[in-house]
Amino acid sequence: MTVIDQASSQTATQWTPACPLSELIPGRGVAVLLPGFAQAALFRMPDDTLYAVGNIDPFGPAAVISRGLVGDRAGEPVVASPLLKQVFSLRTGVCLDDDRAQLGTFAVRLIDGVVEIAGDESHR
Repeated sequence: MTVIDQASSQTATQWTPACPLSELIPGRGVAVLLPGFAQAALFRMPDDTLYAVGNIDPFGPAAVISRGLVGDRAGEPVVASPLLKQVFSLRTGVCLDDDRAQLGTFAVRLIDGVVEIAGDESHR
């Protein structure tokens, strides 16, 4: 299991339990409501790496990123928005089709079988 600490340069002040790892289907996403009504899209990749990015599509704008298709583009893990199909890096949140747009990223950790997401969003 690889856990990605995407916001390692920031101090995460609050962790939100998302769900047990066993409830996440590899290759699929789920939406997670964070304190302050922020939304994250949490993904478990087929290799069990975990990523969390903002759930609001900046082109929509709608809370749909968690329903996007995951894959990779030249080795970069990505999610394609279900609305207009723009592709976003799961590592950085940057839109690979238009680098002026991006999703926020969240640190993710696994504690006693429960996936947690940092409440602090990192825009890179």
